Amino acid sequence: MHVLDDIPFTINRELLYKTLRVKENSERAAELDRLVQEAQSIGRPRGLYREVYIDRKDESGVVLGGITFSSRILRINLETAERVFPFVATCGRELEDWARSIGDMLLRFFADSIQSMAMGAAIKALNVHLREHYHPGKVSVMSPGSLKDWPISEQSSLFQLLGDTKKIGVEINESFCMMPLKSVSGIQFPTEVSFESCQLCRRENCPGRRAPYDSELHEVKYGKL
Repeated sequence: MHVLDDIPFTINRELLYKTLRVKENSERAAELDRLVQEAQSIGRPRGLYREVYIDRKDESGVVLGGITFSSRILRINLETAERVFPFVATCGRELEDWARSIGDMLLRFFADSIQSMAMGAAIKALNVHLREHYHPGKVSVMSPGSLKDWPISEQSSLFQLLGDTKKIGVEINESFCMMPLKSVSGIQFPTEVSFESCQLCRRENCPGRRAPYDSELHEVKYGKL
């Protein structure tokens, strides 16, 4: 297991201003700058991942590290893979507690964007570390809850596979949601063809969509789900 708990966190002010549509030298800009200074002084984004070899594959799923995962799409995506890299990355409890202490709704919205940036820093650091140590080549990611075929309840099995995620302050609640909320988990796997869960999702107007729905891919490779 690799625990990354010393991740550099520097906020890109220009990008943050653009994202939040805040004009420089305005009253809101001064408030945002104050939040940025506070966040950078206390923020500790973290990440955790491990290398796991695939024990078994069957029609309905795969067994990783002795733990069964029920997803036909995951099974198909791992057809040629021998190992995977389960992971979790987070903005850190420090920033979540800090954001919750903010009473002003607009400033809390600003803090939410800062937390997202911290989570992004954790993901980037984790990806760099994984590639430098394991050289997996091209990889794609699947996360529990991203598709009906792999429901959010599978988060429990993923966290069991990951081990002690409390080392980076991340836990799951009874609804299988992660705490801190600005956390992401999943399985990275080597692949020759890039895969995004969005390619198999018909939901329209999704703000988090990273790729268009691909009906041909859905039918030809994965069939009826």
